[in-house]
Amino acid sequence: MQLTIRVPEEYGEKINSLSKRMGLKKSDVIRIALKKFFEENEKEVNQYPFKKIESLLGVAESGIKDLGHRHRHYLIRKIRGGSK
Repeated sequence: MQLTIRVPEEYGEKINSLSKRMGLKKSDVIRIALKKFFEENEKEVNQYPFKKIESLLGVAESGIKDLGHRHRHYLIRKIRGGSK
């Protein structure tokens, strides 16, 4: 299939530079870039939303064993200026 697209001049310059440096045709550089784009995005489509942000999540230790059950109590105490 043949496809014609318009790209910003900056992209054209980068494609020309890469093709010369890599010894490839411009169309080969674009095919490689499209293939990588498709591979990366096909993986994401099949993932649950949690998987997309999994690396951003972590674990924090507060030292308070019942914080999950009594979080309101501790929050009010903190707001009023009390200790743990």
